[in-house]
Amino acid sequence: MKYIIAVIKPHKLDPVREALTALGVSGMTVSEVKGFGRQKGQTEIYRGAEYATNMVPKVKIEIACASDQASAVIEAIQHAAETGAIGDGKIFEFDLAGALRIRTGDTNETAL
Repeated sequence: MKYIIAVIKPHKLDPVREALTALGVSGMTVSEVKGFGRQKGQTEIYRGAEYATNMVPKVKIEIACASDQASAVIEAIQHAAETGAIGDGKIFEFDLAGALRIRTGDTNETAL
């Protein structure tokens, strides 16, 4: 099993969700987060005053999937989230040691 974390631009969440649904991904966790990478923040205007923010709003998507599905999931996220501009985000892939569905007691891939 694999655990995939993607940090993307907020307006790309719906295209990514649609691409993952088409692959048969049955669930994901989505969080609104802030951070920065190479773009080093942004300049904003609030009540007529310009100020720099060190953190940029992003969306973090977390997905647990079968190992043989991971490359398709990563590719779908990449294509759906890509704008070609700096700040498109990152995708991280981890090995997942185990999973347990609390309601039924199903474990590992059957719990996904």
